[in-house]
Amino acid sequence: MKKIFSPIICVASLLFMFSPCKAKEKSDIEDTTITLIDSLLKQLVYEGKVKEAISWADKEGKHIAFITETGIYVSEKFGHDNDGADAEIFAYHYLFNEKTDRYELKWKIYDYISDCPVDIAANFIENTFKVTDLDNNGIHEVWVMYQKVCHGDVSPFEMKVIMYEGNTKYAMRGENKIQLSDTEYFGGEYKFDNNFTKGKDVFREYARKIWSDNIMVKWE
Repeated sequence: MKKIFSPIICVASLLFMFSPCKAKEKSDIEDTTITLIDSLLKQLVYEGKVKEAISWADKEGKHIAFITETGIYVSEKFGHDNDGADAEIFAYHYLFNEKTDRYELKWKIYDYISDCPVDIAANFIENTFKVTDLDNNGIHEVWVMYQKVCHGDVSPFEMKVIMYEGNTKYAMRGENKIQLSDTEYFGGEYKFDNNFTKGKDVFREYARKIWSDNIMVKWE
């Protein structure tokens, strides 16, 4: 079984400095979320409400990643021809720069639904925000999975799995599966991008697992 690391946060002071700490090796996947302290938030630039955060150290240095959601609201950044609502999601990855003594943005994920006059959703899927080292190369992978939709029926949600290893982005895109009755289903298809297709088997295996674990939506 591939090893997955459970990052442990080490708070050194109220100024949001993390003491060097090694990731604790685990034999299986576990929840690695932490609560962001206020002093951390004051030093980072982000939008939305923080949902989960992870801190870890690897051969690249000390890292912080977190996901945020706006929820459903009306934003001035979008045009509104249908008198609809908006919802946005963000994921941020900061790496500590020893020279500047500060965390600096490494990458950002952004997606949204805008001007939706019917049912709207844009949110991360619970228990899918993870940091792993599936290929045991000392550079950790960051995983997020989310869904979004604007619909007035029982059509599937658009779903995405996004993974970063270093600055390389991997994407799995498709839709969830809808169960209409005991025998009727539709949806559930997905596609890997070129990085996933040409990448390591262990990455695709993990992506398929979390997709399968979160594919079903049953309409009552």
